[in-house]
Amino acid sequence: MKQLRLYLSNIPNTITALNLLLGCISITYSFNGDLITASILIFIAGFFDYLDGLAARVLKAYSELGKSLDSLADMVSFGVAPSVILYQMIIMAMQKINPSYSFETASLLESIIIYTPFIIAVFSALRLAKFNIDERQTKSFIGVPTPANAFLIASFPFIIANYQLGSYLLLNIYILVPLIFILSFLLTSNIPMLSLKMSNIKFADNKAVFIIIALSVVLLIVLKMAAIPVIYCAYLIVSVIDNSLKVKR
Repeated sequence: MKQLRLYLSNIPNTITALNLLLGCISITYSFNGDLITASILIFIAGFFDYLDGLAARVLKAYSELGKSLDSLADMVSFGVAPSVILYQMIIMAMQKINPSYSFETASLLESIIIYTPFIIAVFSALRLAKFNIDERQTKSFIGVPTPANAFLIASFPFIIANYQLGSYLLLNIYILVPLIFILSFLLTSNIPMLSLKMSNIKFADNKAVFIIIALSVVLLIVLKMAAIPVIYCAYLIVSVIDNSLKVKR
């Protein structure tokens, strides 16, 4: 029985390790230019990130090891992996401006610009570190969670591939660079954000969460991957409104 309990307690950590592995593989696909597959792997890693927490709660298999491993996995899958996707997008944007662009001939300013995506990785690390020591974030979040940020970035290659306007907007350094700084700020901001983890399924206790879920389903059906930026914005707005109502009450 003791041996069985030991095996069961390792299930959440095994799932977390799969999350980490997928993040690593996503990075290799990005560096090889396959941003669609890299993005798909980030979404699958997100599923495992949800699953490991669920498994830990069901099996009551909480541990400091699991908590640390989860943060390390999230740093790779939702910090570094999306940064590499943005890095490749910045290079594509540079090549649109100058088809002969190369590392060898890049100016100092161009060299600085192409590495700005990794600011996302730095601020993701800060976000995860704050989460681990902030006792206020047990039932909700302060700042945008790293998976939500990663899913937004992972939607970009699909939008670029399927929408001409998306390609024009997202492969533009004058949009991409400011966007990177905005997303980095939101990761470590003090904006209260909803957690989609519900302690019960009563509508009265989880109105905002149900609104986000219902809206997400409808938008995904209608807009497909282009819905993710809209869902991201809706998540921000609903979180702010929900917190304002709670403060007033």
